[in-house]
Amino acid sequence: MTTMTARGLDEVLVKKLKERAKEEGTSVNAVLLKILREGLKLDKKPRMVVYHDLDHLAGTWSDKDYSEFQKKVADFEKLDKDLW
Repeated sequence: MTTMTARGLDEVLVKKLKERAKEEGTSVNAVLLKILREGLKLDKKPRMVVYHDLDHLAGTWSDKDYSEFQKKVADFEKLDKDLW
């Protein structure tokens, strides 16, 4: 393996790389390698796409909200034995 040094990385780029590494639970080096491989078309992109557009909603239900939701969807849990 070869070691390389990247020069001229501005603060915004470094911040974004660190954020991505934290999101992916990996190192900045691993993120850089992944980006380089994808950019140079050396690796195929994964088929599964991970979306983060609803992340801000995670964990926002109260116990009351959860209880009300469970009551409203309870009918979907019932089986009609005559149909089976």
